[in-house]
Amino acid sequence: FARARAAEVSAMLKAVTKTTGSSHVFGALPKHMRRRAMSHNTKRLPRRLRDVANRMAGAKKKEQAKRKSRKARRRHGNLLLEFNRRQRKNVWLETHIWHAKRFHMVKKWGYCLGDRPTYKCYRPCYRAMSSHCLLQDLSYYCCIELQGEEDKLLAALSQLSSKEAGPTFAAAVCLSGCRQGSVVVYRAGRYPSQPLGSVTFLWRPRAPGSAHRQLWIWVHPTLKQDLLPELQAVCQCLEAVVPPVVPVVTAAEVQPAGEPEVKPESPPGAEPKPGTKRKRSCKDAGGPPAKKIIGDGTRSPSTPVTWKSGSTGIVIKSVFFSSHRTLSADWTAVPHRPSSLWWPQHCMDEGNMNLHQQQTEVFHLLKDIYSSSELPAGTVLGLTVEDPRLTLPRKKVKALPCVQTELVLRGVPERCCQSFLWEQSIRDNVTENKISEKELNRIRSEVLVPGSRLSSSPLQGRVPVLLVHQPGKQAGHEMSCWGAGWDLLLPKGWGMAFWIPLVYRGVRVGGLNMSLKHSQNKAAPHFPHDYPDCPAGARFQEEQEAELLDSFTRHPPAKRTNYIKHGCLAPFRCPWQQLAEEWELIAGGGGGEERGGGSQTTARSEAPTEVEKTSQPDVPKNRKALRLLSSWCRPTTSRGQRLRRVGDEPPLVRSAAASFLSAHPMSLVWVRLSLPSKGRPELHAMLCAPTAEDLTLPGGGGPQEPPHRDHFRSRDKGKKKTESPAGRVLGLWPDPLPSVASHCARVALGWVTQGDFSLSAGCGEALGFVSAAGLLETLLSQPPDRRGTLLLRNPTSLHYRFAKVNVEV
Repeated sequence: FARARAAEVSAMLKAVTKTTGSSHVFGALPKHMRRRAMSHNTKRLPRRLRDVANRMAGAKKKEQAKRKSRKARRRHGNLLLEFNRRQRKNVWLETHIWHAKRFHMVKKWGYCLGDRPTYKCYRPCYRAMSSHCLLQDLSYYCCIELQGEEDKLLAALSQLSSKEAGPTFAAAVCLSGCRQGSVVVYRAGRYPSQPLGSVTFLWRPRAPGSAHRQLWIWVHPTLKQDLLPELQAVCQCLEAVVPPVVPVVTAAEVQPAGEPEVKPESPPGAEPKPGTKRKRSCKDAGGPPAKKIIGDGTRSPSTPVTWKSGSTGIVIKSVFFSSHRTLSADWTAVPHRPSSLWWPQHCMDEGNMNLHQQQTEVFHLLKDIYSSSELPAGTVLGLTVEDPRLTLPRKKVKALPCVQTELVLRGVPERCCQSFLWEQSIRDNVTENKISEKELNRIRSEVLVPGSRLSSSPLQGRVPVLLVHQPGKQAGHEMSCWGAGWDLLLPKGWGMAFWIPLVYRGVRVGGLNMSLKHSQNKAAPHFPHDYPDCPAGARFQEEQEAELLDSFTRHPPAKRTNYIKHGCLAPFRCPWQQLAEEWELIAGGGGGEERGGGSQTTARSEAPTEVEKTSQPDVPKNRKALRLLSSWCRPTTSRGQRLRRVGDEPPLVRSAAASFLSAHPMSLVWVRLSLPSKGRPELHAMLCAPTAEDLTLPGGGGPQEPPHRDHFRSRDKGKKKTESPAGRVLGLWPDPLPSVASHCARVALGWVTQGDFSLSAGCGEALGFVSAAGLLETLLSQPPDRRGTLLLRNPTSLHYRFAKVNVEV
């Protein structure tokens, strides 16, 4: 027994006597001798323990590196190093620091973007969108440049789009370079399935006697990874052009001619004298770069951004710009007097000066227009302007249009669409020779009257820009052209130089949240929110579900909404595929003739319980099919909207509906809904089919959903309240989901992807998707005077609201 206990006693004595690195010396003292001050004052310890305590305190001080003072951290070189380090994972826009002081920032798509302001400004931003100006930084959009012969470019791009979905890259008005176009691209040769997303494009105006063309395609950053491989495949541009490595020349390597070599004041490794400033060694490899990162700071310098084809001669290149969406009436066109740098070379050509004069006259003509909606959609105007920092007002002023007469333009002449911004050499020249803030402040200090306009502008203040008109609301007949504006394209590095003068002209600044509201008021799909059939849209929905679920689980179970009792199967996502599959079975098996609770049991038994990956739901883009479906939804979507004239479209009968479904199986239809009475639609609200009794309810009030019972909660009684045994989150349905179409008292048709109270319409409006089969079955069962009426129910409510549906084309 003693031998067996000897090992245990030895281990206990070893553990008691051994001191670890994190243990304190006074732990060896008896409790009645310990004092709190011993932890930071070693003189309170007995003499025999002070040496050990001092050695342990010295080791801890060596481990903790001393942080630099704020003055040292705010030095220009250290600040650049810190900013560049923080951009390794997420790129900063040129206006990042301005936004970071005024906006809630989010990390999305490899960028750090402003989401919403820190102050309340929702209604002022809406008024700015309606009657004045809202400014947004869109330089996170990616520009892909294509160069080659026109016929080869069109032959390659024709594989990515179709005329059935609208104008393509070969549209005559866009091919001339006078208008910007928009198109939905697909995988090569896969139309109408496998869409990638929506892009905008701009052709460079043709050069006389040349078949070489240049094309810019603007894509969302989450779409670039899907579109770029397709462009490389159709253009056969598989040969990557590795950019040349530019050697970094430090200040020590640059020795001006005629100057003597300066010897070092002290040998290397010598300690600096007390009272002298520390100087950074020029040969230090970790020194700050000469300039801050502009463009894609996450890309390695050796990563190729250009691809060319040996057979077709097409070249694909990624280009970096600064892009703002606004228009200011206070820009000054450059007078055509000779100056230095790139501008005097163009001033020598009389044709260039005539073009500049003509562009200036068109720009002055734009000041007399009451609204930019009077211009044709996508109008392009090239300009060369002075540095707007030279005319910066001392105080913020609100720029108002000087309207004299209402003017409607037929469009900017093709010659005026030319811009020097298309030239890579000129863009680089303007970026490299931009006047610094220090030099600009020096010039301002020499002005006799502070704040007055500079008599002679600096030689570097000539900037080529490109104005691209963005059309407003085009769908529907109410509030047409609402939200029209301009895209301002600038050379790289000039973002803040134009941003501050625009802010001083009284514009409102919006972020990602306001961009989403702008699309909602225009009744236009927003990428990637409203593209569930695209890879980028599917990735966005997964990220959104993870964010909403994380926010939901942070609350204690007693403070969460029990979505099971509300009859909401998926409050944080939309199971589009399961909905399309269930309605395909219901419509094919005749289950769609039953409504309400009668079809609930049938649909549950026939519908699949898990989402199969055999086929993906399709969102039809064929305009002819969408016009036919829109004509069948006869009632208007909002108050005062005129009825759409119906041409030769066939009437809505079961045979016509069956023909439509056979051409578009398992399809989802993008719809716009308007609530004529009370109600504010929320994200992922359910869209359901009303019964015949619901349409006869007095007063326009909708029906009520009976409360559901949480069977899982009764099973988990007596167990842990925070988590269920299987890891299920309390209040949510576990996977696999039951039938999503007939889970509630009203048959579900779809869900809402955007919803809120619309200040433009004066009522609640929502955008979402519904099953084409479910929508047609609902329209066939409704009387003609109430056709197009659906029910909308928010995830946290049991009350249904009536909503008018319309298919926008």
